[in-house]
Amino acid sequence: MKEDDKNIENLIDKMMADQTLESPSIDFTSKIMSQVLIIETSKAKVYKPLISKSAWLVIGCSLIGLSIYTLLGNDNLPNSEMTKLYSDKATALFSGMHFSKNILYSLLIVPFMLFIQIGVLKNYFDKKYEV
Repeated sequence: MKEDDKNIENLIDKMMADQTLESPSIDFTSKIMSQVLIIETSKAKVYKPLISKSAWLVIGCSLIGLSIYTLLGNDNLPNSEMTKLYSDKATALFSGMHFSKNILYSLLIVPFMLFIQIGVLKNYFDKKYEV
């Protein structure tokens, strides 16, 4: 097997000795570049979010308004059986729980900081991968 490889190698060496290196023409680069310029570059798709900024603003404002209404505006609700039933269940559910100030602060601050971090990271990656 090794002798066959040596014979093949010798044959290739003899064939290559007779050949000369081919070189491209003088204007080879300019011809290639002209072809590259002719090819139309594909246009990148512009990122369009599913939910626009104005929609997020409306959603956020409505959630804040709903939260404020439920915290401060319960006096105007009618005293129906349904509201009394759910009110009693919610009161019974949370009556035995006691949260420390640290837990309450973390429950208020962590979501706020999370939303800030999401905004900062989104801006970072938008600038990094800007086309």
